[in-house]
This record gives sequence, structure tokens and C-alpha cells, in this order.
Amino acid sequence: MTILPIVKHINDVLRTICAPVATVDDAVRKLMDDMLDTMYDAPGIGLAACQVGITQRIVVLDCIRDAEEDEKQPMFFINPEITWVSEEQAEYEEGCLSIPGIYENVTRPAECKVTFLDYNGQAQEMHCTELLATCIQHEVDHLNGVLFIDHISRLKRGIAMKKYKKLKSETM
Repeated sequence: MTILPIVKHINDVLRTICAPVATVDDAVRKLMDDMLDTMYDAPGIGLAACQVGITQRIVVLDCIRDAEEDEKQPMFFINPEITWVSEEQAEYEEGCLSIPGIYENVTRPAECKVTFLDYNGQAQEMHCTELLATCIQHEVDHLNGVLFIDHISRLKRGIAMKKYKKLKSETM
């Protein structure tokens, strides 16, 4: 188990469009395992590779909050691509391990379909609803250099960033 350092806002890597993974091999699986350990340790429910400084299209998720070890449901997405979104919208309070302490309501499509390679490199498609739909959209945004704060109003974003800077200065 390796806990990786999480990249914090403002860092250019968080605005980088990540490159596709060419081959799912042991090194990619080790990275995903380390990302999962990092996510659980943070604690969080999703983590994109760019959040640990790796600009590859890799995401790990587990939408079961505060799960016991035997209840965990880790998911691995390599080269995820959202292929469909519903017209119906849903609002969730989102946060981000790269912008700790900041939470805002974000409206996104209520459902989506995502294609990806799984932990073993097998092609998959998943229909996502509720919190899973929000999480996968949030993490795919990371792979495209987009942060959840980009989905809120300019005024709310400004207030959130002032709060983040204050929190950051208090913890240094």
C-alpha cells in the first residue's frame, strides 16, 4: 500500500488534458491500487490520476462512503469516455480532494453512460445513475482539465476560492 501525495489547487497539472493509457499492464494496475489506497486514506470517493500528478486517463471510485472493508466497492476506469448523458439534471454537493474544505452544489446530467477499460484491460460500458453518475462525470472532468468549481457561478467560485485560500493559509 502506497499513499500518494494529492496535488492541490492551484497546480497546472489539474488543468492538463490527460493522455490515454496505451496498455493496461502491471504498472497501471499498481498505480490504480495506490490511487485507491490514497483515495480511501484522504478520505474520498473518487480520484483521477492527475490528482496524484500522473497525466493519464485513469480514475478510481468507490461511492460507498465510510464502508467497512468487506463493504467496499472499488471501481477502476481506464480511458473513460462519457458517451451519453440524460436531459434530466440532478444537483449534488460536490467537493474535491484537490480543493479540500470547499463544497458547492453542482448540477449535472442525472444519468450517463461511460465506456472504459477495466482493471484487466477489458472493454466495458456502464450506465450510471445518482451519485455514481455525478462521480464519474466529476472525475472525467478532471481528466479533461476541468474542476467542479468551473460548473458554479463566477460569484460562488470567487467566494469558494477566498475560503480555500484562507483554509490553506491556516493549515500552513
